[in-house]
Amino acid sequence: MFKTVIVRKPAKSIINGITSNPHLGKPVYEKAVRQHNAYILSLEKCDVTVEVLEANERYPDSCFVEDVAVCTAEFALITHPGAPSRKGEQKEIVDFLKKYYDDFDEITNPGTLEGGDVMKVGNHYYIGLSERTNREGATQFITALEKRGMSGSMVEMNDMLHLKTGMSYLEDNLLLVTAEMINKRQFVNFDQIIVDPDEAYAANSIRINDYIIVPAGFEKTKRRIEERGLKTIIVDTSEFMKIDGGLSCLSLRF
Repeated sequence: MFKTVIVRKPAKSIINGITSNPHLGKPVYEKAVRQHNAYILSLEKCDVTVEVLEANERYPDSCFVEDVAVCTAEFALITHPGAPSRKGEQKEIVDFLKKYYDDFDEITNPGTLEGGDVMKVGNHYYIGLSERTNREGATQFITALEKRGMSGSMVEMNDMLHLKTGMSYLEDNLLLVTAEMINKRQFVNFDQIIVDPDEAYAANSIRINDYIIVPAGFEKTKRRIEERGLKTIIVDTSEFMKIDGGLSCLSLRF
């Protein structure tokens, strides 16, 4: 059960966020704020306390708070983002997390790691190797986990920005997966809900206690999740999609 979720308000500088989809246009700040407020309301429906951090104008992508820390049951890992424009952003979360954690670890040079590349399954953490997370960063994280009785393993990737761009763990051995991840050896023993290529963005859905939060506009994926007896909440994230962000990116959950 999740008890606490941390989010950060979008900054006006969000229009300068990193994007691989410039054809979608720049985010509209006011609309992003409305969508973010709706996201918070959806989280609150899931019986968690939502902590809202103020916008950080120095970092256009700072609303994607998931990337700067990994909150485990035992300790908080402060990451080292691989995107140059996000270097230093992780330091902005440390003091706030001291409210919840006494035990910290961190990724240091030459390691890089972003939280979007980390998927928790029980006490095991899958770590995607991407342009943002390198082998050294993943190794540092695995070492930190093993010191505390947990475990981690690396997942090779080809086309995805982050591991959770293409898959989400919905608990009870159930994975939401896109084509690249279906036949990965690490995941063949999971029960899989396949996300069609034209709805790949919806692979980044998140389970918060009794609900699955799903991005708006992906009816096939929503229906397949509901066919498993799971309850869904739909949230519009169209402005965050423009800068490569999804539902999990917008929060730290623990």
